[in-house]
Amino acid sequence: MADLELEKLRIEKRARQPRTKNRKRLMWTALTVVLAGALGALFRAGLLTPAVEVQSAVVQDVYPSQGLTLLNASGYVVADRKSAVASKVTGRLIYLGVEEGSRVKEGQVIARLENRDAAAARDRALQNVAVARHNLEQARAELDNAVLDYDRKQALVAKGTIARSAFDTAEARYRTAKASVEALAAALRAAQAAWEEASALFDYSNIRAPFDAVVLTKNADIGDIVTPLAATAEAKAAVVTIADMDSLRVEVDVSESNIAQVRVGQPCEIRLDAFSETRFPGRVHMILPTADRSKASITVKVAFLDRDPRVLPEMSAKVAFLSRPVGADEQVPVRAIPASAVGMREGQAVVFLIQGDQVREAPVQLGRRLAEMVELREGPAIGSLIAAAPVEKLTDGSRVAVPKQ
Repeated sequence: MADLELEKLRIEKRARQPRTKNRKRLMWTALTVVLAGALGALFRAGLLTPAVEVQSAVVQDVYPSQGLTLLNASGYVVADRKSAVASKVTGRLIYLGVEEGSRVKEGQVIARLENRDAAAARDRALQNVAVARHNLEQARAELDNAVLDYDRKQALVAKGTIARSAFDTAEARYRTAKASVEALAAALRAAQAAWEEASALFDYSNIRAPFDAVVLTKNADIGDIVTPLAATAEAKAAVVTIADMDSLRVEVDVSESNIAQVRVGQPCEIRLDAFSETRFPGRVHMILPTADRSKASITVKVAFLDRDPRVLPEMSAKVAFLSRPVGADEQVPVRAIPASAVGMREGQAVVFLIQGDQVREAPVQLGRRLAEMVELREGPAIGSLIAAAPVEKLTDGSRVAVPKQ
């Protein structure tokens, strides 16, 4: 009887199955909802969309003249007037009055050679001039006396007072005195020429500046032998090298295929590697009438419009050949970005800032077009990294991949 009662209290397995199935169904439904929500959140965050490969660019300062550039070329600063100053005679250097960077005037004595022998020769020539001058004065006195004797005896022979032979003697003396004066006058001129020659040779020992210039290099020191030919290893051919800083030009090589874009007088902008932030206005001074066959290029000389003491010979330079002169309002750099980086969203210009592996949309206000760049009046700061292309595939929060440069 007790066993029958216990048998009635047993729970059948078949009765519990529907309840278990309902619980599992509810759990799977809740899990599906959670997963769907998570996937939606990930999709909205852009984590499930493939990354767009973009080109990057940096917001930078750009000179408006870049929009006027027709052609670029590189070269060096050179001096049109440059001289290796030397002597016409051989001698030992006893005086040097300049050093690198010294400014010299035309005709200024910058060095002197030992010149005692030249000085002695000059003094001897000067004394020879004095001797010739005294001899000429003596001959002229004798000529004056001969002229008086000749005139007097000419009058007396006409009256028959003296013999004809006496007159002939006076005439011969007159002619001899006259010839002597002419000869001694020529001797005086020769002595004066010899003195001028000796003076010139003496002056050759004074090495002078041929024009106003700045000393670039000092090639000899006191005690060195200076000779025009530099015949020995110890001899120096040049004492100093000088250059006229007002004649500085930039020489650049322009490809033959692009030379048609260059003309004499064309406005240019010069940039020096030493002063990369400064733009020097210039113009085409000369196009050399010959080509370099090995480089297929033609040398163009560009002159500086304004003299700047910072510009030195042999500096590296880049020249931009412009379509027109740069205006007064185009001298200052402006903030700019590539034109391809600008997108339009509901009539508003925007750019996409790269932040990690995503982009953020930022509104901008644009200005003038500068060739392939565009002025940025309002927008991201200088140095900001932005997507340059393809912006039409981007939205706020898009995942991006930037190729390594």
